[in-house]
Amino acid sequence: MNLENLQEKIDTIIISNASTENKLQTICDFLESEISYYDWVGFYFKNGDKNELKLAQYTGEETEHTIIPFGKGICGQVAVSNENFIVQDVSEQDNYISCGWKVKSEIVIPIFVNGENIGQIDIDSHTANTFSEKDTALLEYVCRKLSRIL
Repeated sequence: MNLENLQEKIDTIIISNASTENKLQTICDFLESEISYYDWVGFYFKNGDKNELKLAQYTGEETEHTIIPFGKGICGQVAVSNENFIVQDVSEQDNYISCGWKVKSEIVIPIFVNGENIGQIDIDSHTANTFSEKDTALLEYVCRKLSRIL
């Protein structure tokens, strides 16, 4: 994974004249196509004043998890903890919401705007033990850049 090249492409997407929704979708499509073990890439955002997340743009298989209560699953836990969450083997998590039998690992990074956790990027992989510090660095970069346009 060449972080510098990936970050440059993210910058190009962010500064484009596209709508925010199109930028989010383009980021999903780009990450899924560029990183072989990113099998599902999506964004969840806080659903108004409710203590739940709502699925926004994503790339990958359809999911029935379009609404996730705070505290439930990996995404719901990140909404409460405000911290990155990496699960190298989802079968070892008690509070995991299965998005499909193929998913073996997951990484979720929160997006902060003015210090508030407004959403997150969620990546599922069909490969266990696949996420590294480079993935964390890339996705934190994506979230920092997005925080400027959200």
